[in-house]
Amino acid sequence: MSIRTPPHAAPVGLYTAEERARRDATIWTPVQGILAPLQFAVFLISLTLVIRYLSTGEGYAAATWSIVIKTGVLYLIMITGAIWEKVVFGQYLLAPAFFWEDVFSFLVIALHTAYLWALFSGTLEPVPLMWLALAAYGAYVINAAQFVLKLRAARLQASAMQEAPA
Repeated sequence: MSIRTPPHAAPVGLYTAEERARRDATIWTPVQGILAPLQFAVFLISLTLVIRYLSTGEGYAAATWSIVIKTGVLYLIMITGAIWEKVVFGQYLLAPAFFWEDVFSFLVIALHTAYLWALFSGTLEPVPLMWLALAAYGAYVINAAQFVLKLRAARLQASAMQEAPA
């Protein structure tokens, strides 16, 4: 049984009225609201440590730990985000409203996971490992921008709906 509103009843925009109500009622919305800026802060710290290592050759352990922590936070936000999508849209991932953001999230997760695999298997030396982390971080920045733009669209939709005459 799907909880998605039939297409003929859905307004133009990111959420139907029912989806918006579920979004606003679930604990997973504030969880995402906390984890997203936390992940960004961890990313900024880690990026600084990775760049420091690549430019000076110092701080490999700190950079490595920061990437591992960033990856852990990424996994956490992906799991909780999938739960959020299930509550709001009725499916764990690839809901139409967030399809492309989720697809790109898979690339971000794959690159972070490749980093962990290469680190723990000893497949790459430290410098190539850091470049792999930077590739993962580049994909993360693109994905974060996708979500920020989507959230902005949702806010604009909500604002337009509040201003519309009844």
